[in-house]
Amino acid sequence: MLKKVIYLITAVTVLYVPLSANIKHEKIFIIERESSSVAVIENGLPRNHMLHMHNMNHGVMKFYNKDGYLISRDGYIMKFDPMKEKKITEYKTSKSAIGFVIAKNYVAVANYDDKSVDILTHDLKLIEKLKTGSRNVGIKIYKNYLIFSEMDKDSIAVYKDIHTGKGLPHFKRYKEFKDVGIMPFDAMITDDKYINGFFKSPWFGVIDLKTMQFKKNQLKLNNRKPVLKVPHFGFWSIGGGKIFIPAVGDNKVFAYTPDFKFIKAIATEGLPVFTALSPDKKYLAVTFSGKKFPVIQIIDTKTLKVIKRFKFNGKVLHLRWSNIKPELFVSVNDANKLLVINTKGWWIKREIFTIKKPSGIFLYDYEGK
Repeated sequence: MLKKVIYLITAVTVLYVPLSANIKHEKIFIIERESSSVAVIENGLPRNHMLHMHNMNHGVMKFYNKDGYLISRDGYIMKFDPMKEKKITEYKTSKSAIGFVIAKNYVAVANYDDKSVDILTHDLKLIEKLKTGSRNVGIKIYKNYLIFSEMDKDSIAVYKDIHTGKGLPHFKRYKEFKDVGIMPFDAMITDDKYINGFFKSPWFGVIDLKTMQFKKNQLKLNNRKPVLKVPHFGFWSIGGGKIFIPAVGDNKVFAYTPDFKFIKAIATEGLPVFTALSPDKKYLAVTFSGKKFPVIQIIDTKTLKVIKRFKFNGKVLHLRWSNIKPELFVSVNDANKLLVINTKGWWIKREIFTIKKPSGIFLYDYEGK
């Protein structure tokens, strides 16, 4: 009788755990560059295409809690449900938008065309428009500050929310750093440091956001070449005790300590565009422009050496590391496919051919039974 009771309890426990436990899932959203659409892949299989998403030549997507946001090149910001994969609402900020950030009480969109930054509610209602007189790039948030680079003015602007995060924001220009470098093009942020690159100056700039002081850091560039595609910085190039910065016009990726002491210039096969850091901070995947568009290289972040090379039958426009599996997703634009690389053995695990002119890859992680 005792053995039967023990068996029954064990059986009930085995049945109960799978039903109550949450499992991590990963949904892949891929910008379809030429068709105003976004492809959706889950569990390695094509799932859906979100249509009528405007000009996706430079589509950028972000997630905040259970909501998805997407900007188009022709100035629309869209809010969508990432579970239902349906657009909820949209708002046109300008004729050309380039980047955006999301805070707990607002969404800020950096515009090219009408030289402004739009401050919106989470439901995309306009709160205020900050007129800057410049195309704006590298927009980031630090506490109750909004920081972005003004490309046409060679400056970096800092705006402060004078409502300090209570209710709807109201921004006032707090500080402007002038003559920081010629044509700032992108930025990343780590803790209290805002780091931006310049298209025509041989240095990168750093603002200490605690002291609001700016400093130039010289780059060792040799035989600078014409840049066909502007490098992207991005938050994912920071981690593992190092900061990685793609060179502008040179076949290098620079490695620095968190306090910006130079470590090494890592020689690469081409002019780097993306430097994407793996979730465990062990590897850096690098994409290129020009003749090396079809190539990606993998750098070991401990030895700072290239350990793997892949070449595909078309331009690689983006890549992204999985957060839950040992996988690297690669969009091969000319071949209309998404590649999945196994990052334990560095072999191609899967090719998905139903993607039309893929570029940006964005991941939505969620938990479910």
